[in-house]
Amino acid sequence: MRIIYYCRHCQSHLGEVDGKFADEVKLGFRTLTPEEAADIITYNSIQDSTYVKTICEYCQEAIEAHPELSLLSNPLQ
Repeated sequence: MRIIYYCRHCQSHLGEVDGKFADEVKLGFRTLTPEEAADIITYNSIQDSTYVKTICEYCQEAIEAHPELSLLSNPLQ
């Protein structure tokens, strides 16, 4: 299984981890509440992939400089 990280705002592909070498415990997924996990992690059994929403450096810097952007659903699209 592949674990694919992408930015929740600009949808940029940030990286991948081969699931053979990392599991949910090593990646810290087990420390998330069920609500956090539902918001951040999406499983795709057809593609045998897990998608993880995160934030890229560009979007993080933009939101830090302009906090009002965090009020929008997709602030940087």
